[in-house]
Amino acid sequence: MKEYQNVRWKGYLRQDGRKGIRNKLLVVYTVECSSHVAKEIARRIDSSDVDVVGFDGCCDNEYAVRLLLALIRHPNVGGVLAVGLGCEYVQSKHLAEKALEAGKPAQWFFVQEHGGTEPSIEYGLQQAHLLLEELRQTPVVPMGFSDLVVGAECGGSDYTSGLAGNVVVGRFYDKLVDLGGTAVFEEIVEAVGLKDLLVQRAADDCAREQLAYTYDKALEYCKSVRQYSVSPGNFAGGLSSIEEKSMGAVIKSGSRPISGVIKVSEQPPKNGLWLLDSTPDPYWMGFGYTNPNDNEGLMDLISCGCQLVFLVTGRGNIVGSAVAPVYKITGNSGTFHRMSGDMDFNAGPVLSGEVTLEQLCENLCDEVIRVCSGEPTNAEKLGHKEYFVPYKYQEKEVVVKRKCE
Repeated sequence: MKEYQNVRWKGYLRQDGRKGIRNKLLVVYTVECSSHVAKEIARRIDSSDVDVVGFDGCCDNEYAVRLLLALIRHPNVGGVLAVGLGCEYVQSKHLAEKALEAGKPAQWFFVQEHGGTEPSIEYGLQQAHLLLEELRQTPVVPMGFSDLVVGAECGGSDYTSGLAGNVVVGRFYDKLVDLGGTAVFEEIVEAVGLKDLLVQRAADDCAREQLAYTYDKALEYCKSVRQYSVSPGNFAGGLSSIEEKSMGAVIKSGSRPISGVIKVSEQPPKNGLWLLDSTPDPYWMGFGYTNPNDNEGLMDLISCGCQLVFLVTGRGNIVGSAVAPVYKITGNSGTFHRMSGDMDFNAGPVLSGEVTLEQLCENLCDEVIRVCSGEPTNAEKLGHKEYFVPYKYQEKEVVVKRKCE
């Protein structure tokens, strides 16, 4: 196995000490009514360095606001242009001020105050070009695996996901943690039947308590909505049950101790392996859904500071994401060859004995270095920049509920 301890590439230094592998201008809209203006600004600039995200809702949602703020502070984001209509709850001025506090150039405006659609687009373009000029002054510093936060989730799983795709990610996660980096896995609703396995891997008593509570909460949630995270496509792909899918999903976490549980938009407190809980917390309104689509899951991981995210897909998923590169891994060689323009990495040869898992892990490490050095993933080449920010209720931190409460 190669040694990666001293491998370095160029990263973008942020005020909080984190380092990005991209230097994006993030155009943020604060309500559906200003989304067209924001998207048109980005479309006319036509640059891979300009991404759009936003929240459709006009009413307050603390979860969504926290998520937008986390994306603004993300290490891959160098500057922010916040676009508001003017009468919504989430205020573009507030977002721009938070970006400035984080040491990032930022501007904001209301469509209502700039004459409507076309004048607002023209004004936004002027501001965006000025911000892009400022991004050229971003300090560039050496960066290595110890500076990385890498997220992973499944999407379009089949029988190969748990035998190859997720397995090589787990091996990579072990290597990343050993190198002082940070790995984040999610989808606790795809850990059904594996509570004891997760709890046994807890790094300490606090993590053990968090993992047990998070598992129980997720299971109760699935029962309450009468649905588990398994689809007809999973069955067609050779998976027989949510329990079998869960075994394949959890293996992407590797074998290192789990340091604890974080919530959406929360940065891991220290390096190591972390479970991301994206399941809604109990609330009297009962709104919000866990992972309504793969881009919500990717966005959750990115909100925790992941500079790069893996999407493991046996059947083939084509999406990318705003803010962070999405690197797609499949354990199905047929899918890889059929969708070669979208898939980035084929883990399938391990199933035929052509390569070992150690060789695959080494290849994946080399690929991560390539992407972190600025080479685009296939999703980036194709312009995939999907995102999804829903209404949801979730507390900021894991609050373990005792039976007596």
